[in-house]
Amino acid sequence: MSKSHIKKGDIVYVLAGEDRGKEGRVLKVLREKQRAIVEGINMVTKATKPNAQHPQGGLIKMEAPIHISNIALIDPKSGKPTRISCRRDEKGNVIRIAKKSGEEIK
Repeated sequence: MSKSHIKKGDIVYVLAGEDRGKEGRVLKVLREKQRAIVEGINMVTKATKPNAQHPQGGLIKMEAPIHISNIALIDPKSGKPTRISCRRDEKGNVIRIAKKSGEEIK
């Protein structure tokens, strides 16, 4: 299982699929399946039975996972999608750096 360049809370740009060109925040990363759930992206309609959360039941709109190869991190400096590189600081922590601007990604 490889490491993912995407983390929870990142702002990402969708490169491929029905929602191409949209941006959203990563809600969850599924490392085993190499997928991520992005807020407002890849919306699907799911039929549910009544339960405590949804007393009425019925049709619910929710986000479905999208493959991480179809999303790119947003460069903090320019606001455009970028690739990243990783480097270690003097304490040994991994720092993600945007390839386009050289800016550190928080």
